[in-house]
Amino acid sequence: MLEILENITKRPFNLHGNETLERFKGIIHLEELAEVIKDTSLCGLGQSAPNPVLSTIRWFRDEYEEHVFDRYCRANVCQDLRTFKINVEKCIGCTVCAKKCPTDAIIGARKKPHFIIEDKCIACGNCFDICKFDAIEIS
Repeated sequence: MLEILENITKRPFNLHGNETLERFKGIIHLEELAEVIKDTSLCGLGQSAPNPVLSTIRWFRDEYEEHVFDRYCRANVCQDLRTFKINVEKCIGCTVCAKKCPTDAIIGARKKPHFIIEDKCIACGNCFDICKFDAIEIS
């Protein structure tokens, strides 16, 4: 179940048409696995362990589908599905975000707007947390 959940929340590296279908099948397998675990467990803990997963699928299925089909997390908590951009109108070029970036994904001259190189960005959120000018946006 953990592997399926991790697969749903990861950014796909190669965009094949059947990959989305495999990710969607993961949700169906997740439900099936949860039901099997509930039915075959001998103790109360095992019988109730899959309940959180089943509840989230039941009540938040649209968010699961957003993760699978749109590769989007509306709560912005799935690190691999977040992308950060710098609003050039708000960025004053203080360089604080560039200094805090662990992968040197932020470039720009002092007192000029900075930019994020998406291929280098690991979506850690350091830049978002440190920016005092709200110039970093999550999309």
